[in-house]
Amino acid sequence: MSQGRRHLTITTVVDAGECAVLRVAGELDVHAERQFLDESGAVIAAGHRFLVLDLTALRFCDSRGLNCLLALEWLCRRMNGRLLLASLGVRVLHVLLVTRAVDALACFPTVGHALAAVPAEVRPAWPPGGTASAGEHADGDGNGGGALRETGDAERDGTERDDVKTGDGNTHRPYDRDRP
Repeated sequence: MSQGRRHLTITTVVDAGECAVLRVAGELDVHAERQFLDESGAVIAAGHRFLVLDLTALRFCDSRGLNCLLALEWLCRRMNGRLLLASLGVRVLHVLLVTRAVDALACFPTVGHALAAVPAEVRPAWPPGGTASAGEHADGDGNGGGALRETGDAERDGTERDDVKTGDGNTHRPYDRDRP
């Protein structure tokens, strides 16, 4: 019976103050629903009102998984925080687009982009360990130089980026279907 059993792994990548980054791998469906809600809910209950989910390795998400994401968004908002989804795969992105849940959830192309939407005073260092990769630099916000963000060509040359949309001023939706 264990051969057909689906697995979900949740790994804490960053655990800092009011913000945490979790890597979710496997399949988020009815079989993993309780585990996902228990583990991610415990992170929020521990005081992390900003929760970034790195979904790079999430292979599958059905309607039950989508309900889990919406429940986490509600819980984070209730604590004056936000759920931020990063690095969505094609299958997960398809579910969000078809159900129009992409309008209710903040989706970003990378964890660095998601963390840029977290208030500077609670934003953890990224990447963990403090080593910047190509395309990233310290933002100089006075919090020890630890907060890093990714910089695109548009930001360097002063033009507006067409892959990032702002809705309410603090959300970026680079995955929107309708581009100007």
